[in-house]
Amino acid sequence: MDLTNVKITICNPNDPQHEESHEFLVDSGAIYSVVPGTLLKRLGLKPYADEEFHLADGTTTVRKKGYAMFKYLDRIGVADVVFGERGDASLLGAFTLEALGLALDPLKRQLRPLPMVL
Repeated sequence: MDLTNVKITICNPNDPQHEESHEFLVDSGAIYSVVPGTLLKRLGLKPYADEEFHLADGTTTVRKKGYAMFKYLDRIGVADVVFGERGDASLLGAFTLEALGLALDPLKRQLRPLPMVL
């Protein structure tokens, strides 16, 4: 099975001109996006909570959680993010995909617009 990687721009919602692009593995099975903590700190973002996460191997770990603005093509959204640490993969999770109005097409492995329903 192929993996889907995309380049996304991350911004500080309080200063959207302060932005940086980064490559992510799209993981629609992950709830939160994992962004390198060093990148988030460069953008002036600060965590607001510590969160415990269960890993695939059955262990748990604690990471800091905050929020960031994401830009992809003509789409903009704000979502919670995990402040990644050394060794963590950069993941684009379900909350961020939904905030951008996107979904992963599992057959073509491409991001597609999500039908927006009120």
